[in-house]
Amino acid sequence: MKKDGVKLFVDGKRLDGRELDELRPIKMEVGVLKRADGSAYLEWGENKIIAACYGPREVHPRHMEEADKAIVRVRYNMAPFSVPDRKRPGPDRRSHEISKVTKEALESVVLTHLYPKTVVDVFIEVLQANAGTRCAGITAAALAMADAGIPMRDLISSCAAGKIEGKVAVDMMGAEDNFGDADLPLAISPQKKEVTLLQMDGNFTRKEFEEAFNMAMKGCLDVYEIQKQALLKKYEV
Repeated sequence: MKKDGVKLFVDGKRLDGRELDELRPIKMEVGVLKRADGSAYLEWGENKIIAACYGPREVHPRHMEEADKAIVRVRYNMAPFSVPDRKRPGPDRRSHEISKVTKEALESVVLTHLYPKTVVDVFIEVLQANAGTRCAGITAAALAMADAGIPMRDLISSCAAGKIEGKVAVDMMGAEDNFGDADLPLAISPQKKEVTLLQMDGNFTRKEFEEAFNMAMKGCLDVYEIQKQALLKKYEV
């Protein structure tokens, strides 16, 4: 995240014209895949992500099942054509890491005790990437699970904040992510504002961290409102 003579502000505004506390445009839709139990499509800035949920269903291989609860499995994947330089197909260290933290973030709200010896499978496919795919993927996955009718005590909403040229900003785009100073992805269960994911890349002072955390928290709550509207829209007459 080192800057090398790259300007991230023009006339006091970010490169895409946003204010420091302004999210990129977000569009969400559920029920986009007929063969999945639940699905969601999300556009967040230039990110385009589709998520599918299957289950609860039998666990394969069977030795992985839990006798007293359902397990949650998540697969995060970036398509080879999702970035300007073609990505090598298949999982890598980053996709494994994001799959793991996404699973932990989502599993925290699933009522797994209701479906012992089963699995809830969630697949996240990044079709086009421009920074923030971790948060966008978590948000889309939670929508897909809700669309599938998975019993949950809350949705999960996610957003990140970061530091660019010494200023704290929410929802960094590609150039800001590549050349900024720090990044702070956050996921919450919005009703109680419980943190289910918090990571940090780069350095913040304590004051900057608190500002970034509060900014990301507000972003999560704004995302939550869009999630609710997407779910309601499916059932409008």
